[in-house]
Amino acid sequence: MDIPDREKHVVSMEQTARPGVGIFWMAVTGLCFVGVTALVKALGDRIPAVEAAFLRYLLGLVFLAPMWRDLREATLTRRLWGLFLLRGIMHTVGVALWFYAMTRIPIAEVTAMNYLNPVYVTVLAVFFLGERLAVRRVAAIIAALVGAMLILRPGFRELDPGHYAMLVTALVFAGSYLLAKILSSEVRPAVVVAMMSLTVTVGLAPMAFAVWVWPTWGELAVLFCVACFATGGHYAMTLAFVEAPVTVTQPVTFLQLVWSVLIGAMFFAEPVDLWVVGGGSVIMLAVIFITWREAVLKRRITPVVSETKV
Repeated sequence: MDIPDREKHVVSMEQTARPGVGIFWMAVTGLCFVGVTALVKALGDRIPAVEAAFLRYLLGLVFLAPMWRDLREATLTRRLWGLFLLRGIMHTVGVALWFYAMTRIPIAEVTAMNYLNPVYVTVLAVFFLGERLAVRRVAAIIAALVGAMLILRPGFRELDPGHYAMLVTALVFAGSYLLAKILSSEVRPAVVVAMMSLTVTVGLAPMAFAVWVWPTWGELAVLFCVACFATGGHYAMTLAFVEAPVTVTQPVTFLQLVWSVLIGAMFFAEPVDLWVVGGGSVIMLAVIFITWREAVLKRRITPVVSETKV
């Protein structure tokens, strides 16, 4: 019996995989995304969060130049336009809240709570994509929620609005990913990426203009660096996926939490919170387990935490 095309692709990847190279690129991915958080935090709150997010996306449009041809040639139905619009709205809300959270709470807490994203994806996929939720995956989801409680510790400390913003951010980004998953099966990936960037830029514009503060050249330079780090992170992540399976590269994303703790302590005088490290570790282990189980079951693999975000 012939091997199905998907299994042939898996076999081909296993034969050509270079785990060491994949791990390296995923480590670079983590550094880039932590760099995004650090730069936004360093920018401070003089520039409103929605304006900073808008400028990041506006300045980042330059990186879409290679995608314009695919975008022009795409045939988009009314249904596809609706899905792109819905994804743009969800991602706009997520980006605005995420930028707000980055200026409010420690870098390590932002990073640790980001790990909830693939957990939300797993839950939402049950309701909207009809995927089954086995007992082991339920246990992993419960473990991830316990990890979130370790980070937040409600009732034991005062929660900042940034914490609530991150909870909603992870949820709407999960919804955005599921829409991207649907769209990617109908149009080219470049079109999905380009449409997200365009719709988010347009979506953030009115909110940014409502609270507009003229940025300095230095602030614009920082935001352009944010766009560069975000683009570099996605490119490095793509290279990591080419070189090694997600089951190999997924655990490396834990380094983001390590680097977040170090950068927060060294540059922002943020104390090392063992509860945050512990809670983030629990969530990350749950994500690794979910990813491994989906790979074993030959199902679509849950994305890494940072995917589709910046």
